[in-house]
Amino acid sequence: MREIQHPPHAPSLLESMRSIGYSLESALADLIDNSISAKAKRINIEFRPSDVPYIAIIDDGEGMSKDALESAMRHGSTNPLQMRHKDDMGRYGLGLKTSSLSQCRRMTVVSLRNGVLCAYCWDLDVVVERRSWIMLELDVDDIEDLPHVELLRAEGQGTMVLWQNLDRLTAGESSLDAALGQQMDHARSHLSLVFHRFITPEFGRSRVSLSINQNALAPIDPFLQNHKATQPLDEDNFNVEGSRIVVKPFILPHISKLSPDELNRAGGSDGFRNQQGFYIYRNRRLIIWGTWFRLARKDELSKLARVRVDIPNSLDHLWTLDIKKSAAHPPEAVRFNLRRTIERIRHVSGRTITFRGRSAERGDLVPGWHEVMDRNGVRFDINRGHPSIQEFSRHLAKADAATFDAVLAIIESSFPAEALYSRMASDVRSSFNGEEISGRLREMATALFADIDFMSPVRRTLLATLHLIEPFNQHPAVTKKIVEELEKND
Repeated sequence: MREIQHPPHAPSLLESMRSIGYSLESALADLIDNSISAKAKRINIEFRPSDVPYIAIIDDGEGMSKDALESAMRHGSTNPLQMRHKDDMGRYGLGLKTSSLSQCRRMTVVSLRNGVLCAYCWDLDVVVERRSWIMLELDVDDIEDLPHVELLRAEGQGTMVLWQNLDRLTAGESSLDAALGQQMDHARSHLSLVFHRFITPEFGRSRVSLSINQNALAPIDPFLQNHKATQPLDEDNFNVEGSRIVVKPFILPHISKLSPDELNRAGGSDGFRNQQGFYIYRNRRLIIWGTWFRLARKDELSKLARVRVDIPNSLDHLWTLDIKKSAAHPPEAVRFNLRRTIERIRHVSGRTITFRGRSAERGDLVPGWHEVMDRNGVRFDINRGHPSIQEFSRHLAKADAATFDAVLAIIESSFPAEALYSRMASDVRSSFNGEEISGRLREMATALFADIDFMSPVRRTLLATLHLIEPFNQHPAVTKKIVEELEKND
């Protein structure tokens, strides 16, 4: 037996690696990982769809020497089995090259460190023509001809990755401007979510400024931590192979308490219900989200539950993290601990949906409907003791009262439970705006108090407890005004 050198065919391998599965947003995220690992505090993405289109990613990180940059441009420059610094965002030593060449045919990296500027380039057309692993080294004049080099010089240090010949982004598109603009809009939302913990300063950590064409990205917090109705649950942590994993559950507000913008940012293009589940962060960078890892089903009662899971890069080998850092699967030891969290948070999430908007205890509330559970399942009965129904019924003759009760029974038997469940699952909000709700409540209050004597103790009791009666309890501000107006008339 003898050993022989059998290197891969450069053009074939590089062309094949372009189809590894990167999207524009995941490719950009990979480069931002590198910038953060280089301790960058400002990262700007410049894209120009007109004339000769290009995309440039510029940071103010530590920069690289000529030797370091040449090594970084090598495919497989890092062994994934070697121990890395705890803040290192990389893994395979392939991200810079594979992510860039998945989107363009020519990628150039320029770096400035200690006043020395250097640059190397992979041009697929050169590799194909020469049928060899030919990399280009740029001289001073070549570098000065590149766009945005002046921004790099202004920072005093840092790195720029330049994508040219954007064949994948423009393939099959009639309008380059529209196609690239639309893709960058999607990338903007993606990056705002994936790096939201870097864009928003956390205790003991400095903030990273991330922008596109000098426009700063606003963080998208999937847990809505600044919303007063969000319920953070107790944090849990456990060790796997000596490394600490931190689990922090959140129960989001019911959709009725969210503005359209909040609902859109929390739900994204996939919808509010589909975003429930675990949110896995590797060194604070979101790598996978909106999944229960087959430990539970996505259903209506758990759609408000989201769980932040922080993992270190020392456990990459257990999570089977892929090159793109967009797919991972928890090992058995982690699944065991995550399963303990699920039932607790699903119970709280379900309770938030079932009893949404009720500030008083259920015993104090006068509901419009009663939820009745029996051996046949769940049904909803109209509360015959509701003040509005009692007030209406007391004016009816005996025969009319029986007819009225039969009408209520018909309404109960035709309660559209399945349609309601379907609408809730699709995040449909109430169709009434503020003015419509206010008008309806005033009409109901007027009818409720119309035939009650001004001096009656029943009237005083109703005024004092109107905020506990459905549907008035769901709109406390409007109800307070209605009560004040009625009291003035007394």
